[in-house]
Amino acid sequence: MSSGQNYEREFVRTFFTSPTAVDGEDDSAKMLRSAAQLRGMRAPDAWVPDNEDATAPSMREEGVENIVTVVSEHGDGFPGEIHPRVVWHRDNPSTRYQGFKQMLEIADPDNGAIDHIDGFVIPEVGDIDDWKKADEFLTIIENEHGLAACSLSMSVIIESGEAELATNDLRSEVGKPSNNLERLFLLVNGEVDYTKAMRATTPTGELPPWPELRHNTSRGASAAGLIAVDGPYDDIRDTEGYRKRMTENRAKGMTGIWSLTPGQVVTANKAPLPPKTGSWLLAVDDREIELDNEDGHHVYSGDELSLEVINDDRYILQVGAEEHELDSDELREELLALTAYVSGMDDIVDSMMEFEAAKDAGKGAIAMTQSTTLEIDGVSLEISKDRMWDEATYQAAQTPITLFQDVYKHRPDQHEELKEMYGGNVVERAMAVGSDD
Repeated sequence: MSSGQNYEREFVRTFFTSPTAVDGEDDSAKMLRSAAQLRGMRAPDAWVPDNEDATAPSMREEGVENIVTVVSEHGDGFPGEIHPRVVWHRDNPSTRYQGFKQMLEIADPDNGAIDHIDGFVIPEVGDIDDWKKADEFLTIIENEHGLAACSLSMSVIIESGEAELATNDLRSEVGKPSNNLERLFLLVNGEVDYTKAMRATTPTGELPPWPELRHNTSRGASAAGLIAVDGPYDDIRDTEGYRKRMTENRAKGMTGIWSLTPGQVVTANKAPLPPKTGSWLLAVDDREIELDNEDGHHVYSGDELSLEVINDDRYILQVGAEEHELDSDELREELLALTAYVSGMDDIVDSMMEFEAAKDAGKGAIAMTQSTTLEIDGVSLEISKDRMWDEATYQAAQTPITLFQDVYKHRPDQHEELKEMYGGNVVERAMAVGSDD
């Protein structure tokens, strides 16, 4: 990451927002209090008391008071980072001034909350000059309250074309002596307001998927040494859709995602972590089906694919409407083309350790073999795949382990759950591997 930045985390899995004041309740801060007491996998990496969209305009002044009260009381025990979201708008000076006043009040040391607050989230930013205005306000606040320079991080929500284009400027702007943009932490997608700003529509009224925005945010964050986070997934009951979105994001280099409920927090905290054990997948009709592991055999039990023995070395493999008569070697080649292996935590650690040992012995590359017995319609066949490991392969495999190590370092409240997931021995080995690099 860029030099001078004021945070240690390399990954943020969860960005959880809570209304700061709820009208009509005996305790308007009830949702803040509830969120502040989350622990373990239910607690996010970044908690965002939201004094913007999640809180009615008439309640925002009370929302600032609630942030101060709740964070002062519970902030010391909260296991993640705390980043309140304030009001801001690229085209409205009075809104920006309101945001400044909110941050000034929350950051006042006399109020008791600032010792537990890591930074602020700025929504509705525009071009890079607008980002600098927010940065300058934070610099003024630090000076006004006697806080260390750049001790408050700044995260922004990308909700306009101007903000998306501004991500291209970060690499050249961060670190200039005329600004303190090295305080930047998260770049967060805000698809709802982005859709509005882009004047985009769909026939059903649903949000466009915006894969370009997610890619550009991830690219901008990577180039500037920041962390990218995807926007909210509104269908809170669609857990599989949420998981699918996160899988797509990780292929773009974006680990984190907005979480709207504690249930989504649990899902998003666990999803990026390596699976406990490896699994074999079979590709059928543009779908990848995880095979059942039965006594060491990986079994396919669907209807889209069938296998029949003709004699000792002849088989009929039917894939959809296509039928192939094959010998055993040809069948293995066909099945290898249809299968893929998903490495588990223990596989990754074992492979990394094996490569490290080979490298210490002077070898630049080694072959790793993955094998199993595949069973279809009661017919079993041994298959194996060889993959060459070199330094580039090792570095790529290290990413999920680095994520795990980052989580383990910064979230001690999750240690017991992680040991339950993987086993203490695997956790210990995962924390040791790659440590010399």
